[in-house]
Amino acid sequence: MDISLGLGLTGLGAGLGAGVALLGGGGGIGRLATAAMEGIARQPEAAGDIKGGMIITAAFIEGATLFAVVVCLLLALGAQGYLGAAAEALG
Repeated sequence: MDISLGLGLTGLGAGLGAGVALLGGGGGIGRLATAAMEGIARQPEAAGDIKGGMIITAAFIEGATLFAVVVCLLLALGAQGYLGAAAEALG
């Protein structure tokens, strides 16, 4: 495999992975907010508890999304050194 093809495919995979992670995180937080607002509309007296739980859950979703994006970034940046070393070892 040509090193430029490997780098291109790695970059493509990392970009797609980061995009899917961001779409998933955004969709999850959107669904979370929708459910929280519906719950507050049905039981306004529980608004404080619902908002607290919503903020904590949104932080967990954001953390998982950030982790996925960092993994994709490390994959894209680390692939160049790995593929370069593999190309040198193979000749």
